[in-house]
Amino acid sequence: MWLCSRFFFNSQPEKFFPYAQIDVVQFPEGDAGDKIIEQTFKGPLHEQLRAALRYIRNVVITEQVVKVPGRAEADRFFNWPYEAVEEALSNAVYHKAYDEREPIEVRVEKDMIEIVSHPGPDRSVTLEGLKKYKVRSRRYRNRRIGEFLKELHLTEGRNTGFKKILDALKKNGSPLLEFETDENHDYFITRLFIREGFDEYYHLGERKGERKGERKGERKGDSADAIIELIKKNPGITISEMSDALALTKRQVERKINQLKAEGVLRREGSTKKGVWVINQ
Repeated sequence: MWLCSRFFFNSQPEKFFPYAQIDVVQFPEGDAGDKIIEQTFKGPLHEQLRAALRYIRNVVITEQVVKVPGRAEADRFFNWPYEAVEEALSNAVYHKAYDEREPIEVRVEKDMIEIVSHPGPDRSVTLEGLKKYKVRSRRYRNRRIGEFLKELHLTEGRNTGFKKILDALKKNGSPLLEFETDENHDYFITRLFIREGFDEYYHLGERKGERKGERKGERKGDSADAIIELIKKNPGITISEMSDALALTKRQVERKINQLKAEGVLRREGSTKKGVWVINQ
């Protein structure tokens, strides 16, 4: 109870636990650009979490409406589904070790959001399990904090948060997320990738609604189908060649290929340089 009183019933928990805060950092020109937009959220854990989420929802999350010729209903989707970001950031607050003098950092780049916290997951969570989205922690680092956040409807609890994230991404048509940690579990990164179709006209730093509106014309084709067609014509095609042919970035092509692999549609045989793509029938 002493720990929770410092975090939830004290206006300055950073006095007792330095860097008990959330930093939201936007890189409108990419991480190599000169422009950086920073916001720091402090105070009781639940208040800083709610304030950070409110900022992300109002400033970062954007809805796009796309009119499809010949169809009455428009397609509506978001650059990132808010529910997925909410759950991922809440999990970071829940599982952070507050004796670590590092803030939780939300890095918003042009094509992805990274949520970075320290240290990594409990030892019972394996790297292989993270890749397969099978996470069953055997020990809770901050059980009392988790109980408070659950009572405030800010976390799911009982290892159900990852499913909520995956469901929100699927509903929005977003790519699968990525988790990263090292062998020592010193850090944990959750990566949420931008929904395909926003890359051309989404600009960071604009408030919600400034880019909203209807975009007329043909909808961008399904890049997964296009990749399969390219592979059928040339099983030895490289990522770079796919990128040029489809006018996509290499990262976008790699994400789509990883998704096809995870779905069992595609596999790679042979080495990186001399191997070939095989479409599973």
